[in-house]
Amino acid sequence: MRFTRLVSAFITAGLILFTVATPALAAPPANDTFDNAIAITSIPFSASLDTREATTDAIDEEANADCGAPATAASVWYTYTPTAAGALVLDMHGSSYSGGFLVVTGSPGNFVLENCGPQAIALLTEAGVTYHIMVLDDEDSANGGDLTFTITAAPPPPKVTLTADPIGYFDSETGTVNVSGTLSCTGEVEFSLLIAELHQKVGRGEVVGGVGMEVACDGLTRPWSATIAPAFGTKFVGGKAASFTFAVACGPVFCSEGFIEQTIKLRPVK
Repeated sequence: MRFTRLVSAFITAGLILFTVATPALAAPPANDTFDNAIAITSIPFSASLDTREATTDAIDEEANADCGAPATAASVWYTYTPTAAGALVLDMHGSSYSGGFLVVTGSPGNFVLENCGPQAIALLTEAGVTYHIMVLDDEDSANGGDLTFTITAAPPPPKVTLTADPIGYFDSETGTVNVSGTLSCTGEVEFSLLIAELHQKVGRGEVVGGVGMEVACDGLTRPWSATIAPAFGTKFVGGKAASFTFAVACGPVFCSEGFIEQTIKLRPVK
């Protein structure tokens, strides 16, 4: 009887230890599927989520048909229905894994791709339209991690102010022309570019040349200058020429531009 009690005690203790040592199985996130998407009610929005147990399914693959993301692993879903038209920036750069976004309207069997891309994308929205947002892991060999996901209103387009001087200076030996002016850009600018082009009638022909260059856009009015070499024709000479000057500055979503078309005088280099 004593032996039987000891065996019973050992068995009971073993069952207790086994029960304590066995971890609970982790569950996928609540918004793992399209039907269980989390509704976003206001912007700005931010979320932190462990997506290691998130899955992918046939609806994810269907939504990806027109995007072609490498993978839709560890996907989670959100929805947003704006009350007014606008532009948004979706960003997951703070996450612990490589991923991206896929945004569709409509429903399974009738999806319309609105935008998709890695890490951060822009989204133009219309009032009353529901946007289905999939946040995904784009690597087949991995499965999610710590997701940090934000949605913010896109900044307005930069403002570009461009001037072009009415006089250019030509080099009689090389046939090149130096043109100049000023440029200022305000707002959030990710890249900016200036293009200058000249057309001049010389005899029965035409001399044409142009140049493009990156320019600084930091809110200050700065001078710019460029040397234009003839691409067609012989050489630029003294006299009149048609000048076309174009500048563009782009923020995260929107671009702005300035354009000047004028007749300028070409004078010898000082």
